[in-house]
Amino acid sequence: MQSISTKSASSGSGRPEQDPDRAPRAFAPADLTPLLAGAGVAAGCVGAAFALLDLTSPLRAPFVLFFLLAAPGFALSHWLRGLDGWSRAVACASGALVLDLLVAQAMLALHVWSIRGGVAAIAGVSALVFLSALARRLRHRAPSRRT
Repeated sequence: MQSISTKSASSGSGRPEQDPDRAPRAFAPADLTPLLAGAGVAAGCVGAAFALLDLTSPLRAPFVLFFLLAAPGFALSHWLRGLDGWSRAVACASGALVLDLLVAQAMLALHVWSIRGGVAAIAGVSALVFLSALARRLRHRAPSRRT
């Protein structure tokens, strides 16, 4: 007669047994990065939608402000890949603030200021900055063709 081991790979509930020597695994900050990035993109899109569609809500101001700081900051972050985390965050936040102020100053000087126009201008400039960084990265990655 064969002996049956008391320590099996799984219990009767269909779940693997916990090793008593190991503590339960905690989530690392890297595990939450995609989730936080997705939440940031969603909040930015909500802010842009509130401003562009002229919707009224008590959450309009915080979401629009988040969009005005996050969109240029995200776009600038791709140009600053060589910096460490905190330096990059400070440089992106400062650059986003400068970009917002330059757009506002240009719109005021041209007498075309509007909230919708400001949000659209920031979205357009941020898209151009991001696409230029992406194009530069792809150009440097492409193999050179020699004949």
